[in-house]
Amino acid sequence: MRIVPFGAAREVTGSCHLLLAEGRKILLDCGMFQGREEEKNHTPFGFDPQAVDAVVLTHAHLDHVGRLPKLFREGYRGPVYATQATFLLMQIILQDALKVMETPFFEEEDVEEALRHVRLLEFGEWLRLGDLTLTFGQAGHLPGSAFVVVQGEGKTLVYSGDLGNRQKTVLPDPSLPPRADLILCEGTYGDRPHRSFAATVQEFLEILERTLGQGGKVFIPSFAVERAQEILFLLYENGHRLPEAPIYLDSPMAERVLDLYPRLVRYFSEEVQAYFLAGKNPFRPRGLRVVESVEESKALNREPGPMVIIAGSGMLTGGRILHHLKHGLSDPKNTLVFVGYQPRGGLGAEIIQRPERIRLLGQEIPLRASVHTLGGFSGHAGQDELLDWLEGQPRVALVHGEEEKLGELQRLLAQRGQAAHLATFGEAIGV
Repeated sequence: MRIVPFGAAREVTGSCHLLLAEGRKILLDCGMFQGREEEKNHTPFGFDPQAVDAVVLTHAHLDHVGRLPKLFREGYRGPVYATQATFLLMQIILQDALKVMETPFFEEEDVEEALRHVRLLEFGEWLRLGDLTLTFGQAGHLPGSAFVVVQGEGKTLVYSGDLGNRQKTVLPDPSLPPRADLILCEGTYGDRPHRSFAATVQEFLEILERTLGQGGKVFIPSFAVERAQEILFLLYENGHRLPEAPIYLDSPMAERVLDLYPRLVRYFSEEVQAYFLAGKNPFRPRGLRVVESVEESKALNREPGPMVIIAGSGMLTGGRILHHLKHGLSDPKNTLVFVGYQPRGGLGAEIIQRPERIRLLGQEIPLRASVHTLGGFSGHAGQDELLDWLEGQPRVALVHGEEEKLGELQRLLAQRGQAAHLATFGEAIGV
């Protein structure tokens, strides 16, 4: 049994790993390269798509499913295994990706072909592929997100996918993996633990109270899947603490995900399920208004506060949030709250440095609004959680992280006597 990384090796995007065992070739995830690496989406996979026997998806994020249509475009016609939540979210995510790509590497018919080949596999079910058996464990990163356990040739391999932040309340905590001969594990935050989620929420609410209380606008750039809905959940649970103000969800993709959530109730935490069982939707706080059109979005810039605006894109790479910031950052009553990662060299990272002026959509804007960064909202396991999850495992190969962060996690694992190394693109790892 061997596994070969063809993405997310010493980088965060492009998760795609080919498992070779029992005469089968099983692809674990088929993700898109993003950011500075996106040109790699136009290069060959590194293996023959037509020779793959099956694809197994851990969750619906684009860096784990975004090259699946390309796989079908290049001749793959086998099954794609995923939970129902991953399947439903993936439809939204792939269709949206096709709209916003500047240089598409697949077309709508490729998305449709990929979706036609999805076969549902739920937690606790075992899938038999020849002499291999596979099952899913709870990863707690997105609704329906999973880690994969594969058994064959007398060996056990575990692939983590992305592991969730167990401090958070919307999703179940990741379950522990079985003892394995090899764990292929993500290390996105291998260099540090997260700040306390409770402290993060407390700071978030204090920012809202202060800004809304003085009639200001709170701008929240947010990822359309999971993060936007998590913010809505917190506003639902804590609305009684906040000054009355409208909450605008200004993201068509986030709206589609919000509409889907009642169909995914069984994938949420017991706390969230209890709300739905009581006939309440905890992702629709009091005062929520969904912004449908571009005209409605623009009108918000002319309206006075107080208000909360949640809009994409989460990393300020485009989307409606840029127009809100163009009109709102010059007002000292307003606040910009970052609840997601801002990459080095990006607009968000520049704003966090608090220059006097910022260039936005071709204009120089004075930066007078308050700016806050709340790192505790991360959807990934922190360093301490990764170490707990890997406790007692004899061999670990690290993927899905910047090299220095993976190196720090490798060092800590080695201190505990665990064999750990950083995976390399195209190099097989024996199980």
